[in-house]
Amino acid sequence: MKLTNTELKSTALWEKAGIALPQFDIEKMVAATKKTPRWVHFGAGNIFRVFPAALGQSLLEAGAEETGIIVAEGYDGEIIDRLFIPHDNLTLAVTLKVDGSIDKKVIASVAEALRIDKPESFGRLKEVFRSPSLQMVSFTITEKGYSLSSPRGLLPDVEADFANGPKTPQSYIGRLAALCYERYLAGKLPIALVSMDNCSHNGSKLFAAVEAFAVKWTETGLAEAGFLPYIRDPKSVAFPWSMIDKITPRPADSVKALLEEVGFTDTEGQVTSKNTYIAPFVNTEEAEYLVIEDVFPNGRPPLEKAGVYFTDRETVDKVERMKVCTCLNPLHTALAVTGCVLGFDSISGEMKDPDLAALVTKIGYDEGLPVVTDPGIIKPAAFIDAVLTKRFPNPAIPDTPQRIATDTSQKLGIRFGETIKLYGARPDLDVNNLKLIPLVIAIWCRYLLGLDDEGNPFTPSPDPLLAGLQDTLKGVTPGNPDSGKGKLKSILSNESIFGSDLYKAGLGERIEGYFAELLAGKGAVRKTLQKYLH
Repeated sequence: MKLTNTELKSTALWEKAGIALPQFDIEKMVAATKKTPRWVHFGAGNIFRVFPAALGQSLLEAGAEETGIIVAEGYDGEIIDRLFIPHDNLTLAVTLKVDGSIDKKVIASVAEALRIDKPESFGRLKEVFRSPSLQMVSFTITEKGYSLSSPRGLLPDVEADFANGPKTPQSYIGRLAALCYERYLAGKLPIALVSMDNCSHNGSKLFAAVEAFAVKWTETGLAEAGFLPYIRDPKSVAFPWSMIDKITPRPADSVKALLEEVGFTDTEGQVTSKNTYIAPFVNTEEAEYLVIEDVFPNGRPPLEKAGVYFTDRETVDKVERMKVCTCLNPLHTALAVTGCVLGFDSISGEMKDPDLAALVTKIGYDEGLPVVTDPGIIKPAAFIDAVLTKRFPNPAIPDTPQRIATDTSQKLGIRFGETIKLYGARPDLDVNNLKLIPLVIAIWCRYLLGLDDEGNPFTPSPDPLLAGLQDTLKGVTPGNPDSGKGKLKSILSNESIFGSDLYKAGLGERIEGYFAELLAGKGAVRKTLQKYLH
């Protein structure tokens, strides 16, 4: 069995393999979408293919929608060329359940797949953005996708787009802003731009990025003066906040083998030149959450029928903070950096380790939960329970600490920094009661050395600040605690990493002390961990 529309016609083979097929007319869906597009999504990676695309499929199969999704990729166009086009925009979603069972389903809700760096595809997107029927543009482009600058200043393609205007944009957000300008010129048509990325106040980040282009272009006369008020008017262009949660690891060899056993042979994985891991299938966990602020000036797909929560901004913020700052993401990061240093290659394997299981349990319940505001629609304690007893320990989910450790420097401010701020600001809390969150920060600094607890070298995961951080720690040597003296000052005081100066927060010296203990020699990370856990 191959993943193409032609092969799907051999229904008996798929049924015998236990693979569910789409329960709607794919050709009819594609035609309807091209005629009256309603939903465009930017970011063609695995999380899109197995979550938003699956939500779209649910609506199609329930008869709640006639149109599908137009997906556009602006970072790694090879995903479109090497995955979507050869497989007729289809995905095989493999859900690995906690009880050991496996669901296999072909997702076919994508009507078109476009590379925004190709003129013909960008022209097609301009056409779509001029369509009055378009209701929602969603995004899974990672938090980095909204960044217009680096520590060295504006990114070169952003600077060029600021100067050249919306006609021939080269940057990701510049192209999006140009598409919004097309919609403005078509009659100030309303639209919702919905970030589904796993970052705090994602809608505001997206708004700030798009607004920056609107400000620059209107100031210099490269766009009509009315474009900026259009972007700033939520009745015209809305930027809802959202919270998304679904663990979607890289395609796993174990899942590949399971599929081949039932006769599905289109399983070959690839790694693009931008280090994106792709395969015709996506493996994922059963748990999923998507909460969206219900602000859609041109209407929206009825995604509540597919399990999406629609609510107000305050509730989205509470849910997002619960997950990102306390109940899941900090626990993931703690397992990631500690697991890499201790030689683990799976999150589920770490949860079998009593020390690591205790680490995330204490961070979640003892240090994190006191600062959580109950959002009402999802209970924080129940959320942590599910994370620690069902999601992280699930051996069927082939997730790795190395994947989670990617871009850690970009995550610490939200995953730990917000909790640290609240401990310093609230009279009922004492920052001195934080023991394990500072320890994890110290372990992250130890992780940056690229040496495990036995002194063996490993390759830290990609991170935009990695080279600079490692340069700062040059000369620090496990087995020589004194080599770390004074080395952490510039790191721990960096507000752009942690959201505050950790010395002013009262934790800098504590982290330095932990770091010295972690440098004591072989096995020092494990010994230090045990010392402060027990």
